[in-house]
Amino acid sequence: MTDIALITGASSGLGAEFARQLAAQGRDVALVARSVGKLEALAATLRERYGVRVEVIKQDLAEPDAAALVSGELAARALEVDLLVNNAGFGTCGRFEEISAARDHEQLMVNVVALADLTHALVPAMVRRGRGGVINVASTASFQPAAYLAVYSSSKAFVLNFSLALWSEYHDRGVKVLALCPGPVETAFFDVIGTRKAAINGRMETPEKVVAKALRALERNQGYVVPGLSNFASAHLQPRRPRTMIARLSRLFTRGVLATSSLQTTS
Repeated sequence: MTDIALITGASSGLGAEFARQLAAQGRDVALVARSVGKLEALAATLRERYGVRVEVIKQDLAEPDAAALVSGELAARALEVDLLVNNAGFGTCGRFEEISAARDHEQLMVNVVALADLTHALVPAMVRRGRGGVINVASTASFQPAAYLAVYSSSKAFVLNFSLALWSEYHDRGVKVLALCPGPVETAFFDVIGTRKAAINGRMETPEKVVAKALRALERNQGYVVPGLSNFASAHLQPRRPRTMIARLSRLFTRGVLATSSLQTTS
């Protein structure tokens, strides 16, 4: 069996940057996404530049059996995952009743179900070996309800709490778990969603900085990391209660997204 880092949503953005930085460390990587053409192009670059093994797995993570299909591909190729990067995800914005119910269902399948299913599929072997790591990409939206981003912020709250619970469970068992909670990142996310007003604090981090901070935080087994001082402050210094007041105040910060249609993006 070959140890490998598995990265979902690896065709662009943070996923592609995770692949580049891990390959630069000499790590073999497996790339998962729907866009197989982009994956193959990235894989060719990584093989040539870093001399690592790169596997490409085409999979739509919105499918109910996505994790089982990915696990089957890994077994068929004799690959053993020692680092899982659950990066794939997307968001919708706008008034809840105007957003496609089918699209929000897909969002939950990718952001929550596939993430949990892949973790279920791959972490037990890490526990048996006494080593391994998981990075789950959450968001600063994890820390509070966000009106007009209701499903997205709620799905990311799951990612944060799920990751911290597992971090606690595995803290003394050799498996490191990290929730990465970035604010706005300079990727295609906001271009496809149709408005940069979804970037609530307006300041963009680069994928390079965000991924580098995530990998350092995982090495230190921090549990979670919020890259960027302004993002860290907004995540930790704002009040949490009363919850209804915070939910109402969220509209003041997120109502800008109503100027555009309810679109979506992958990450």
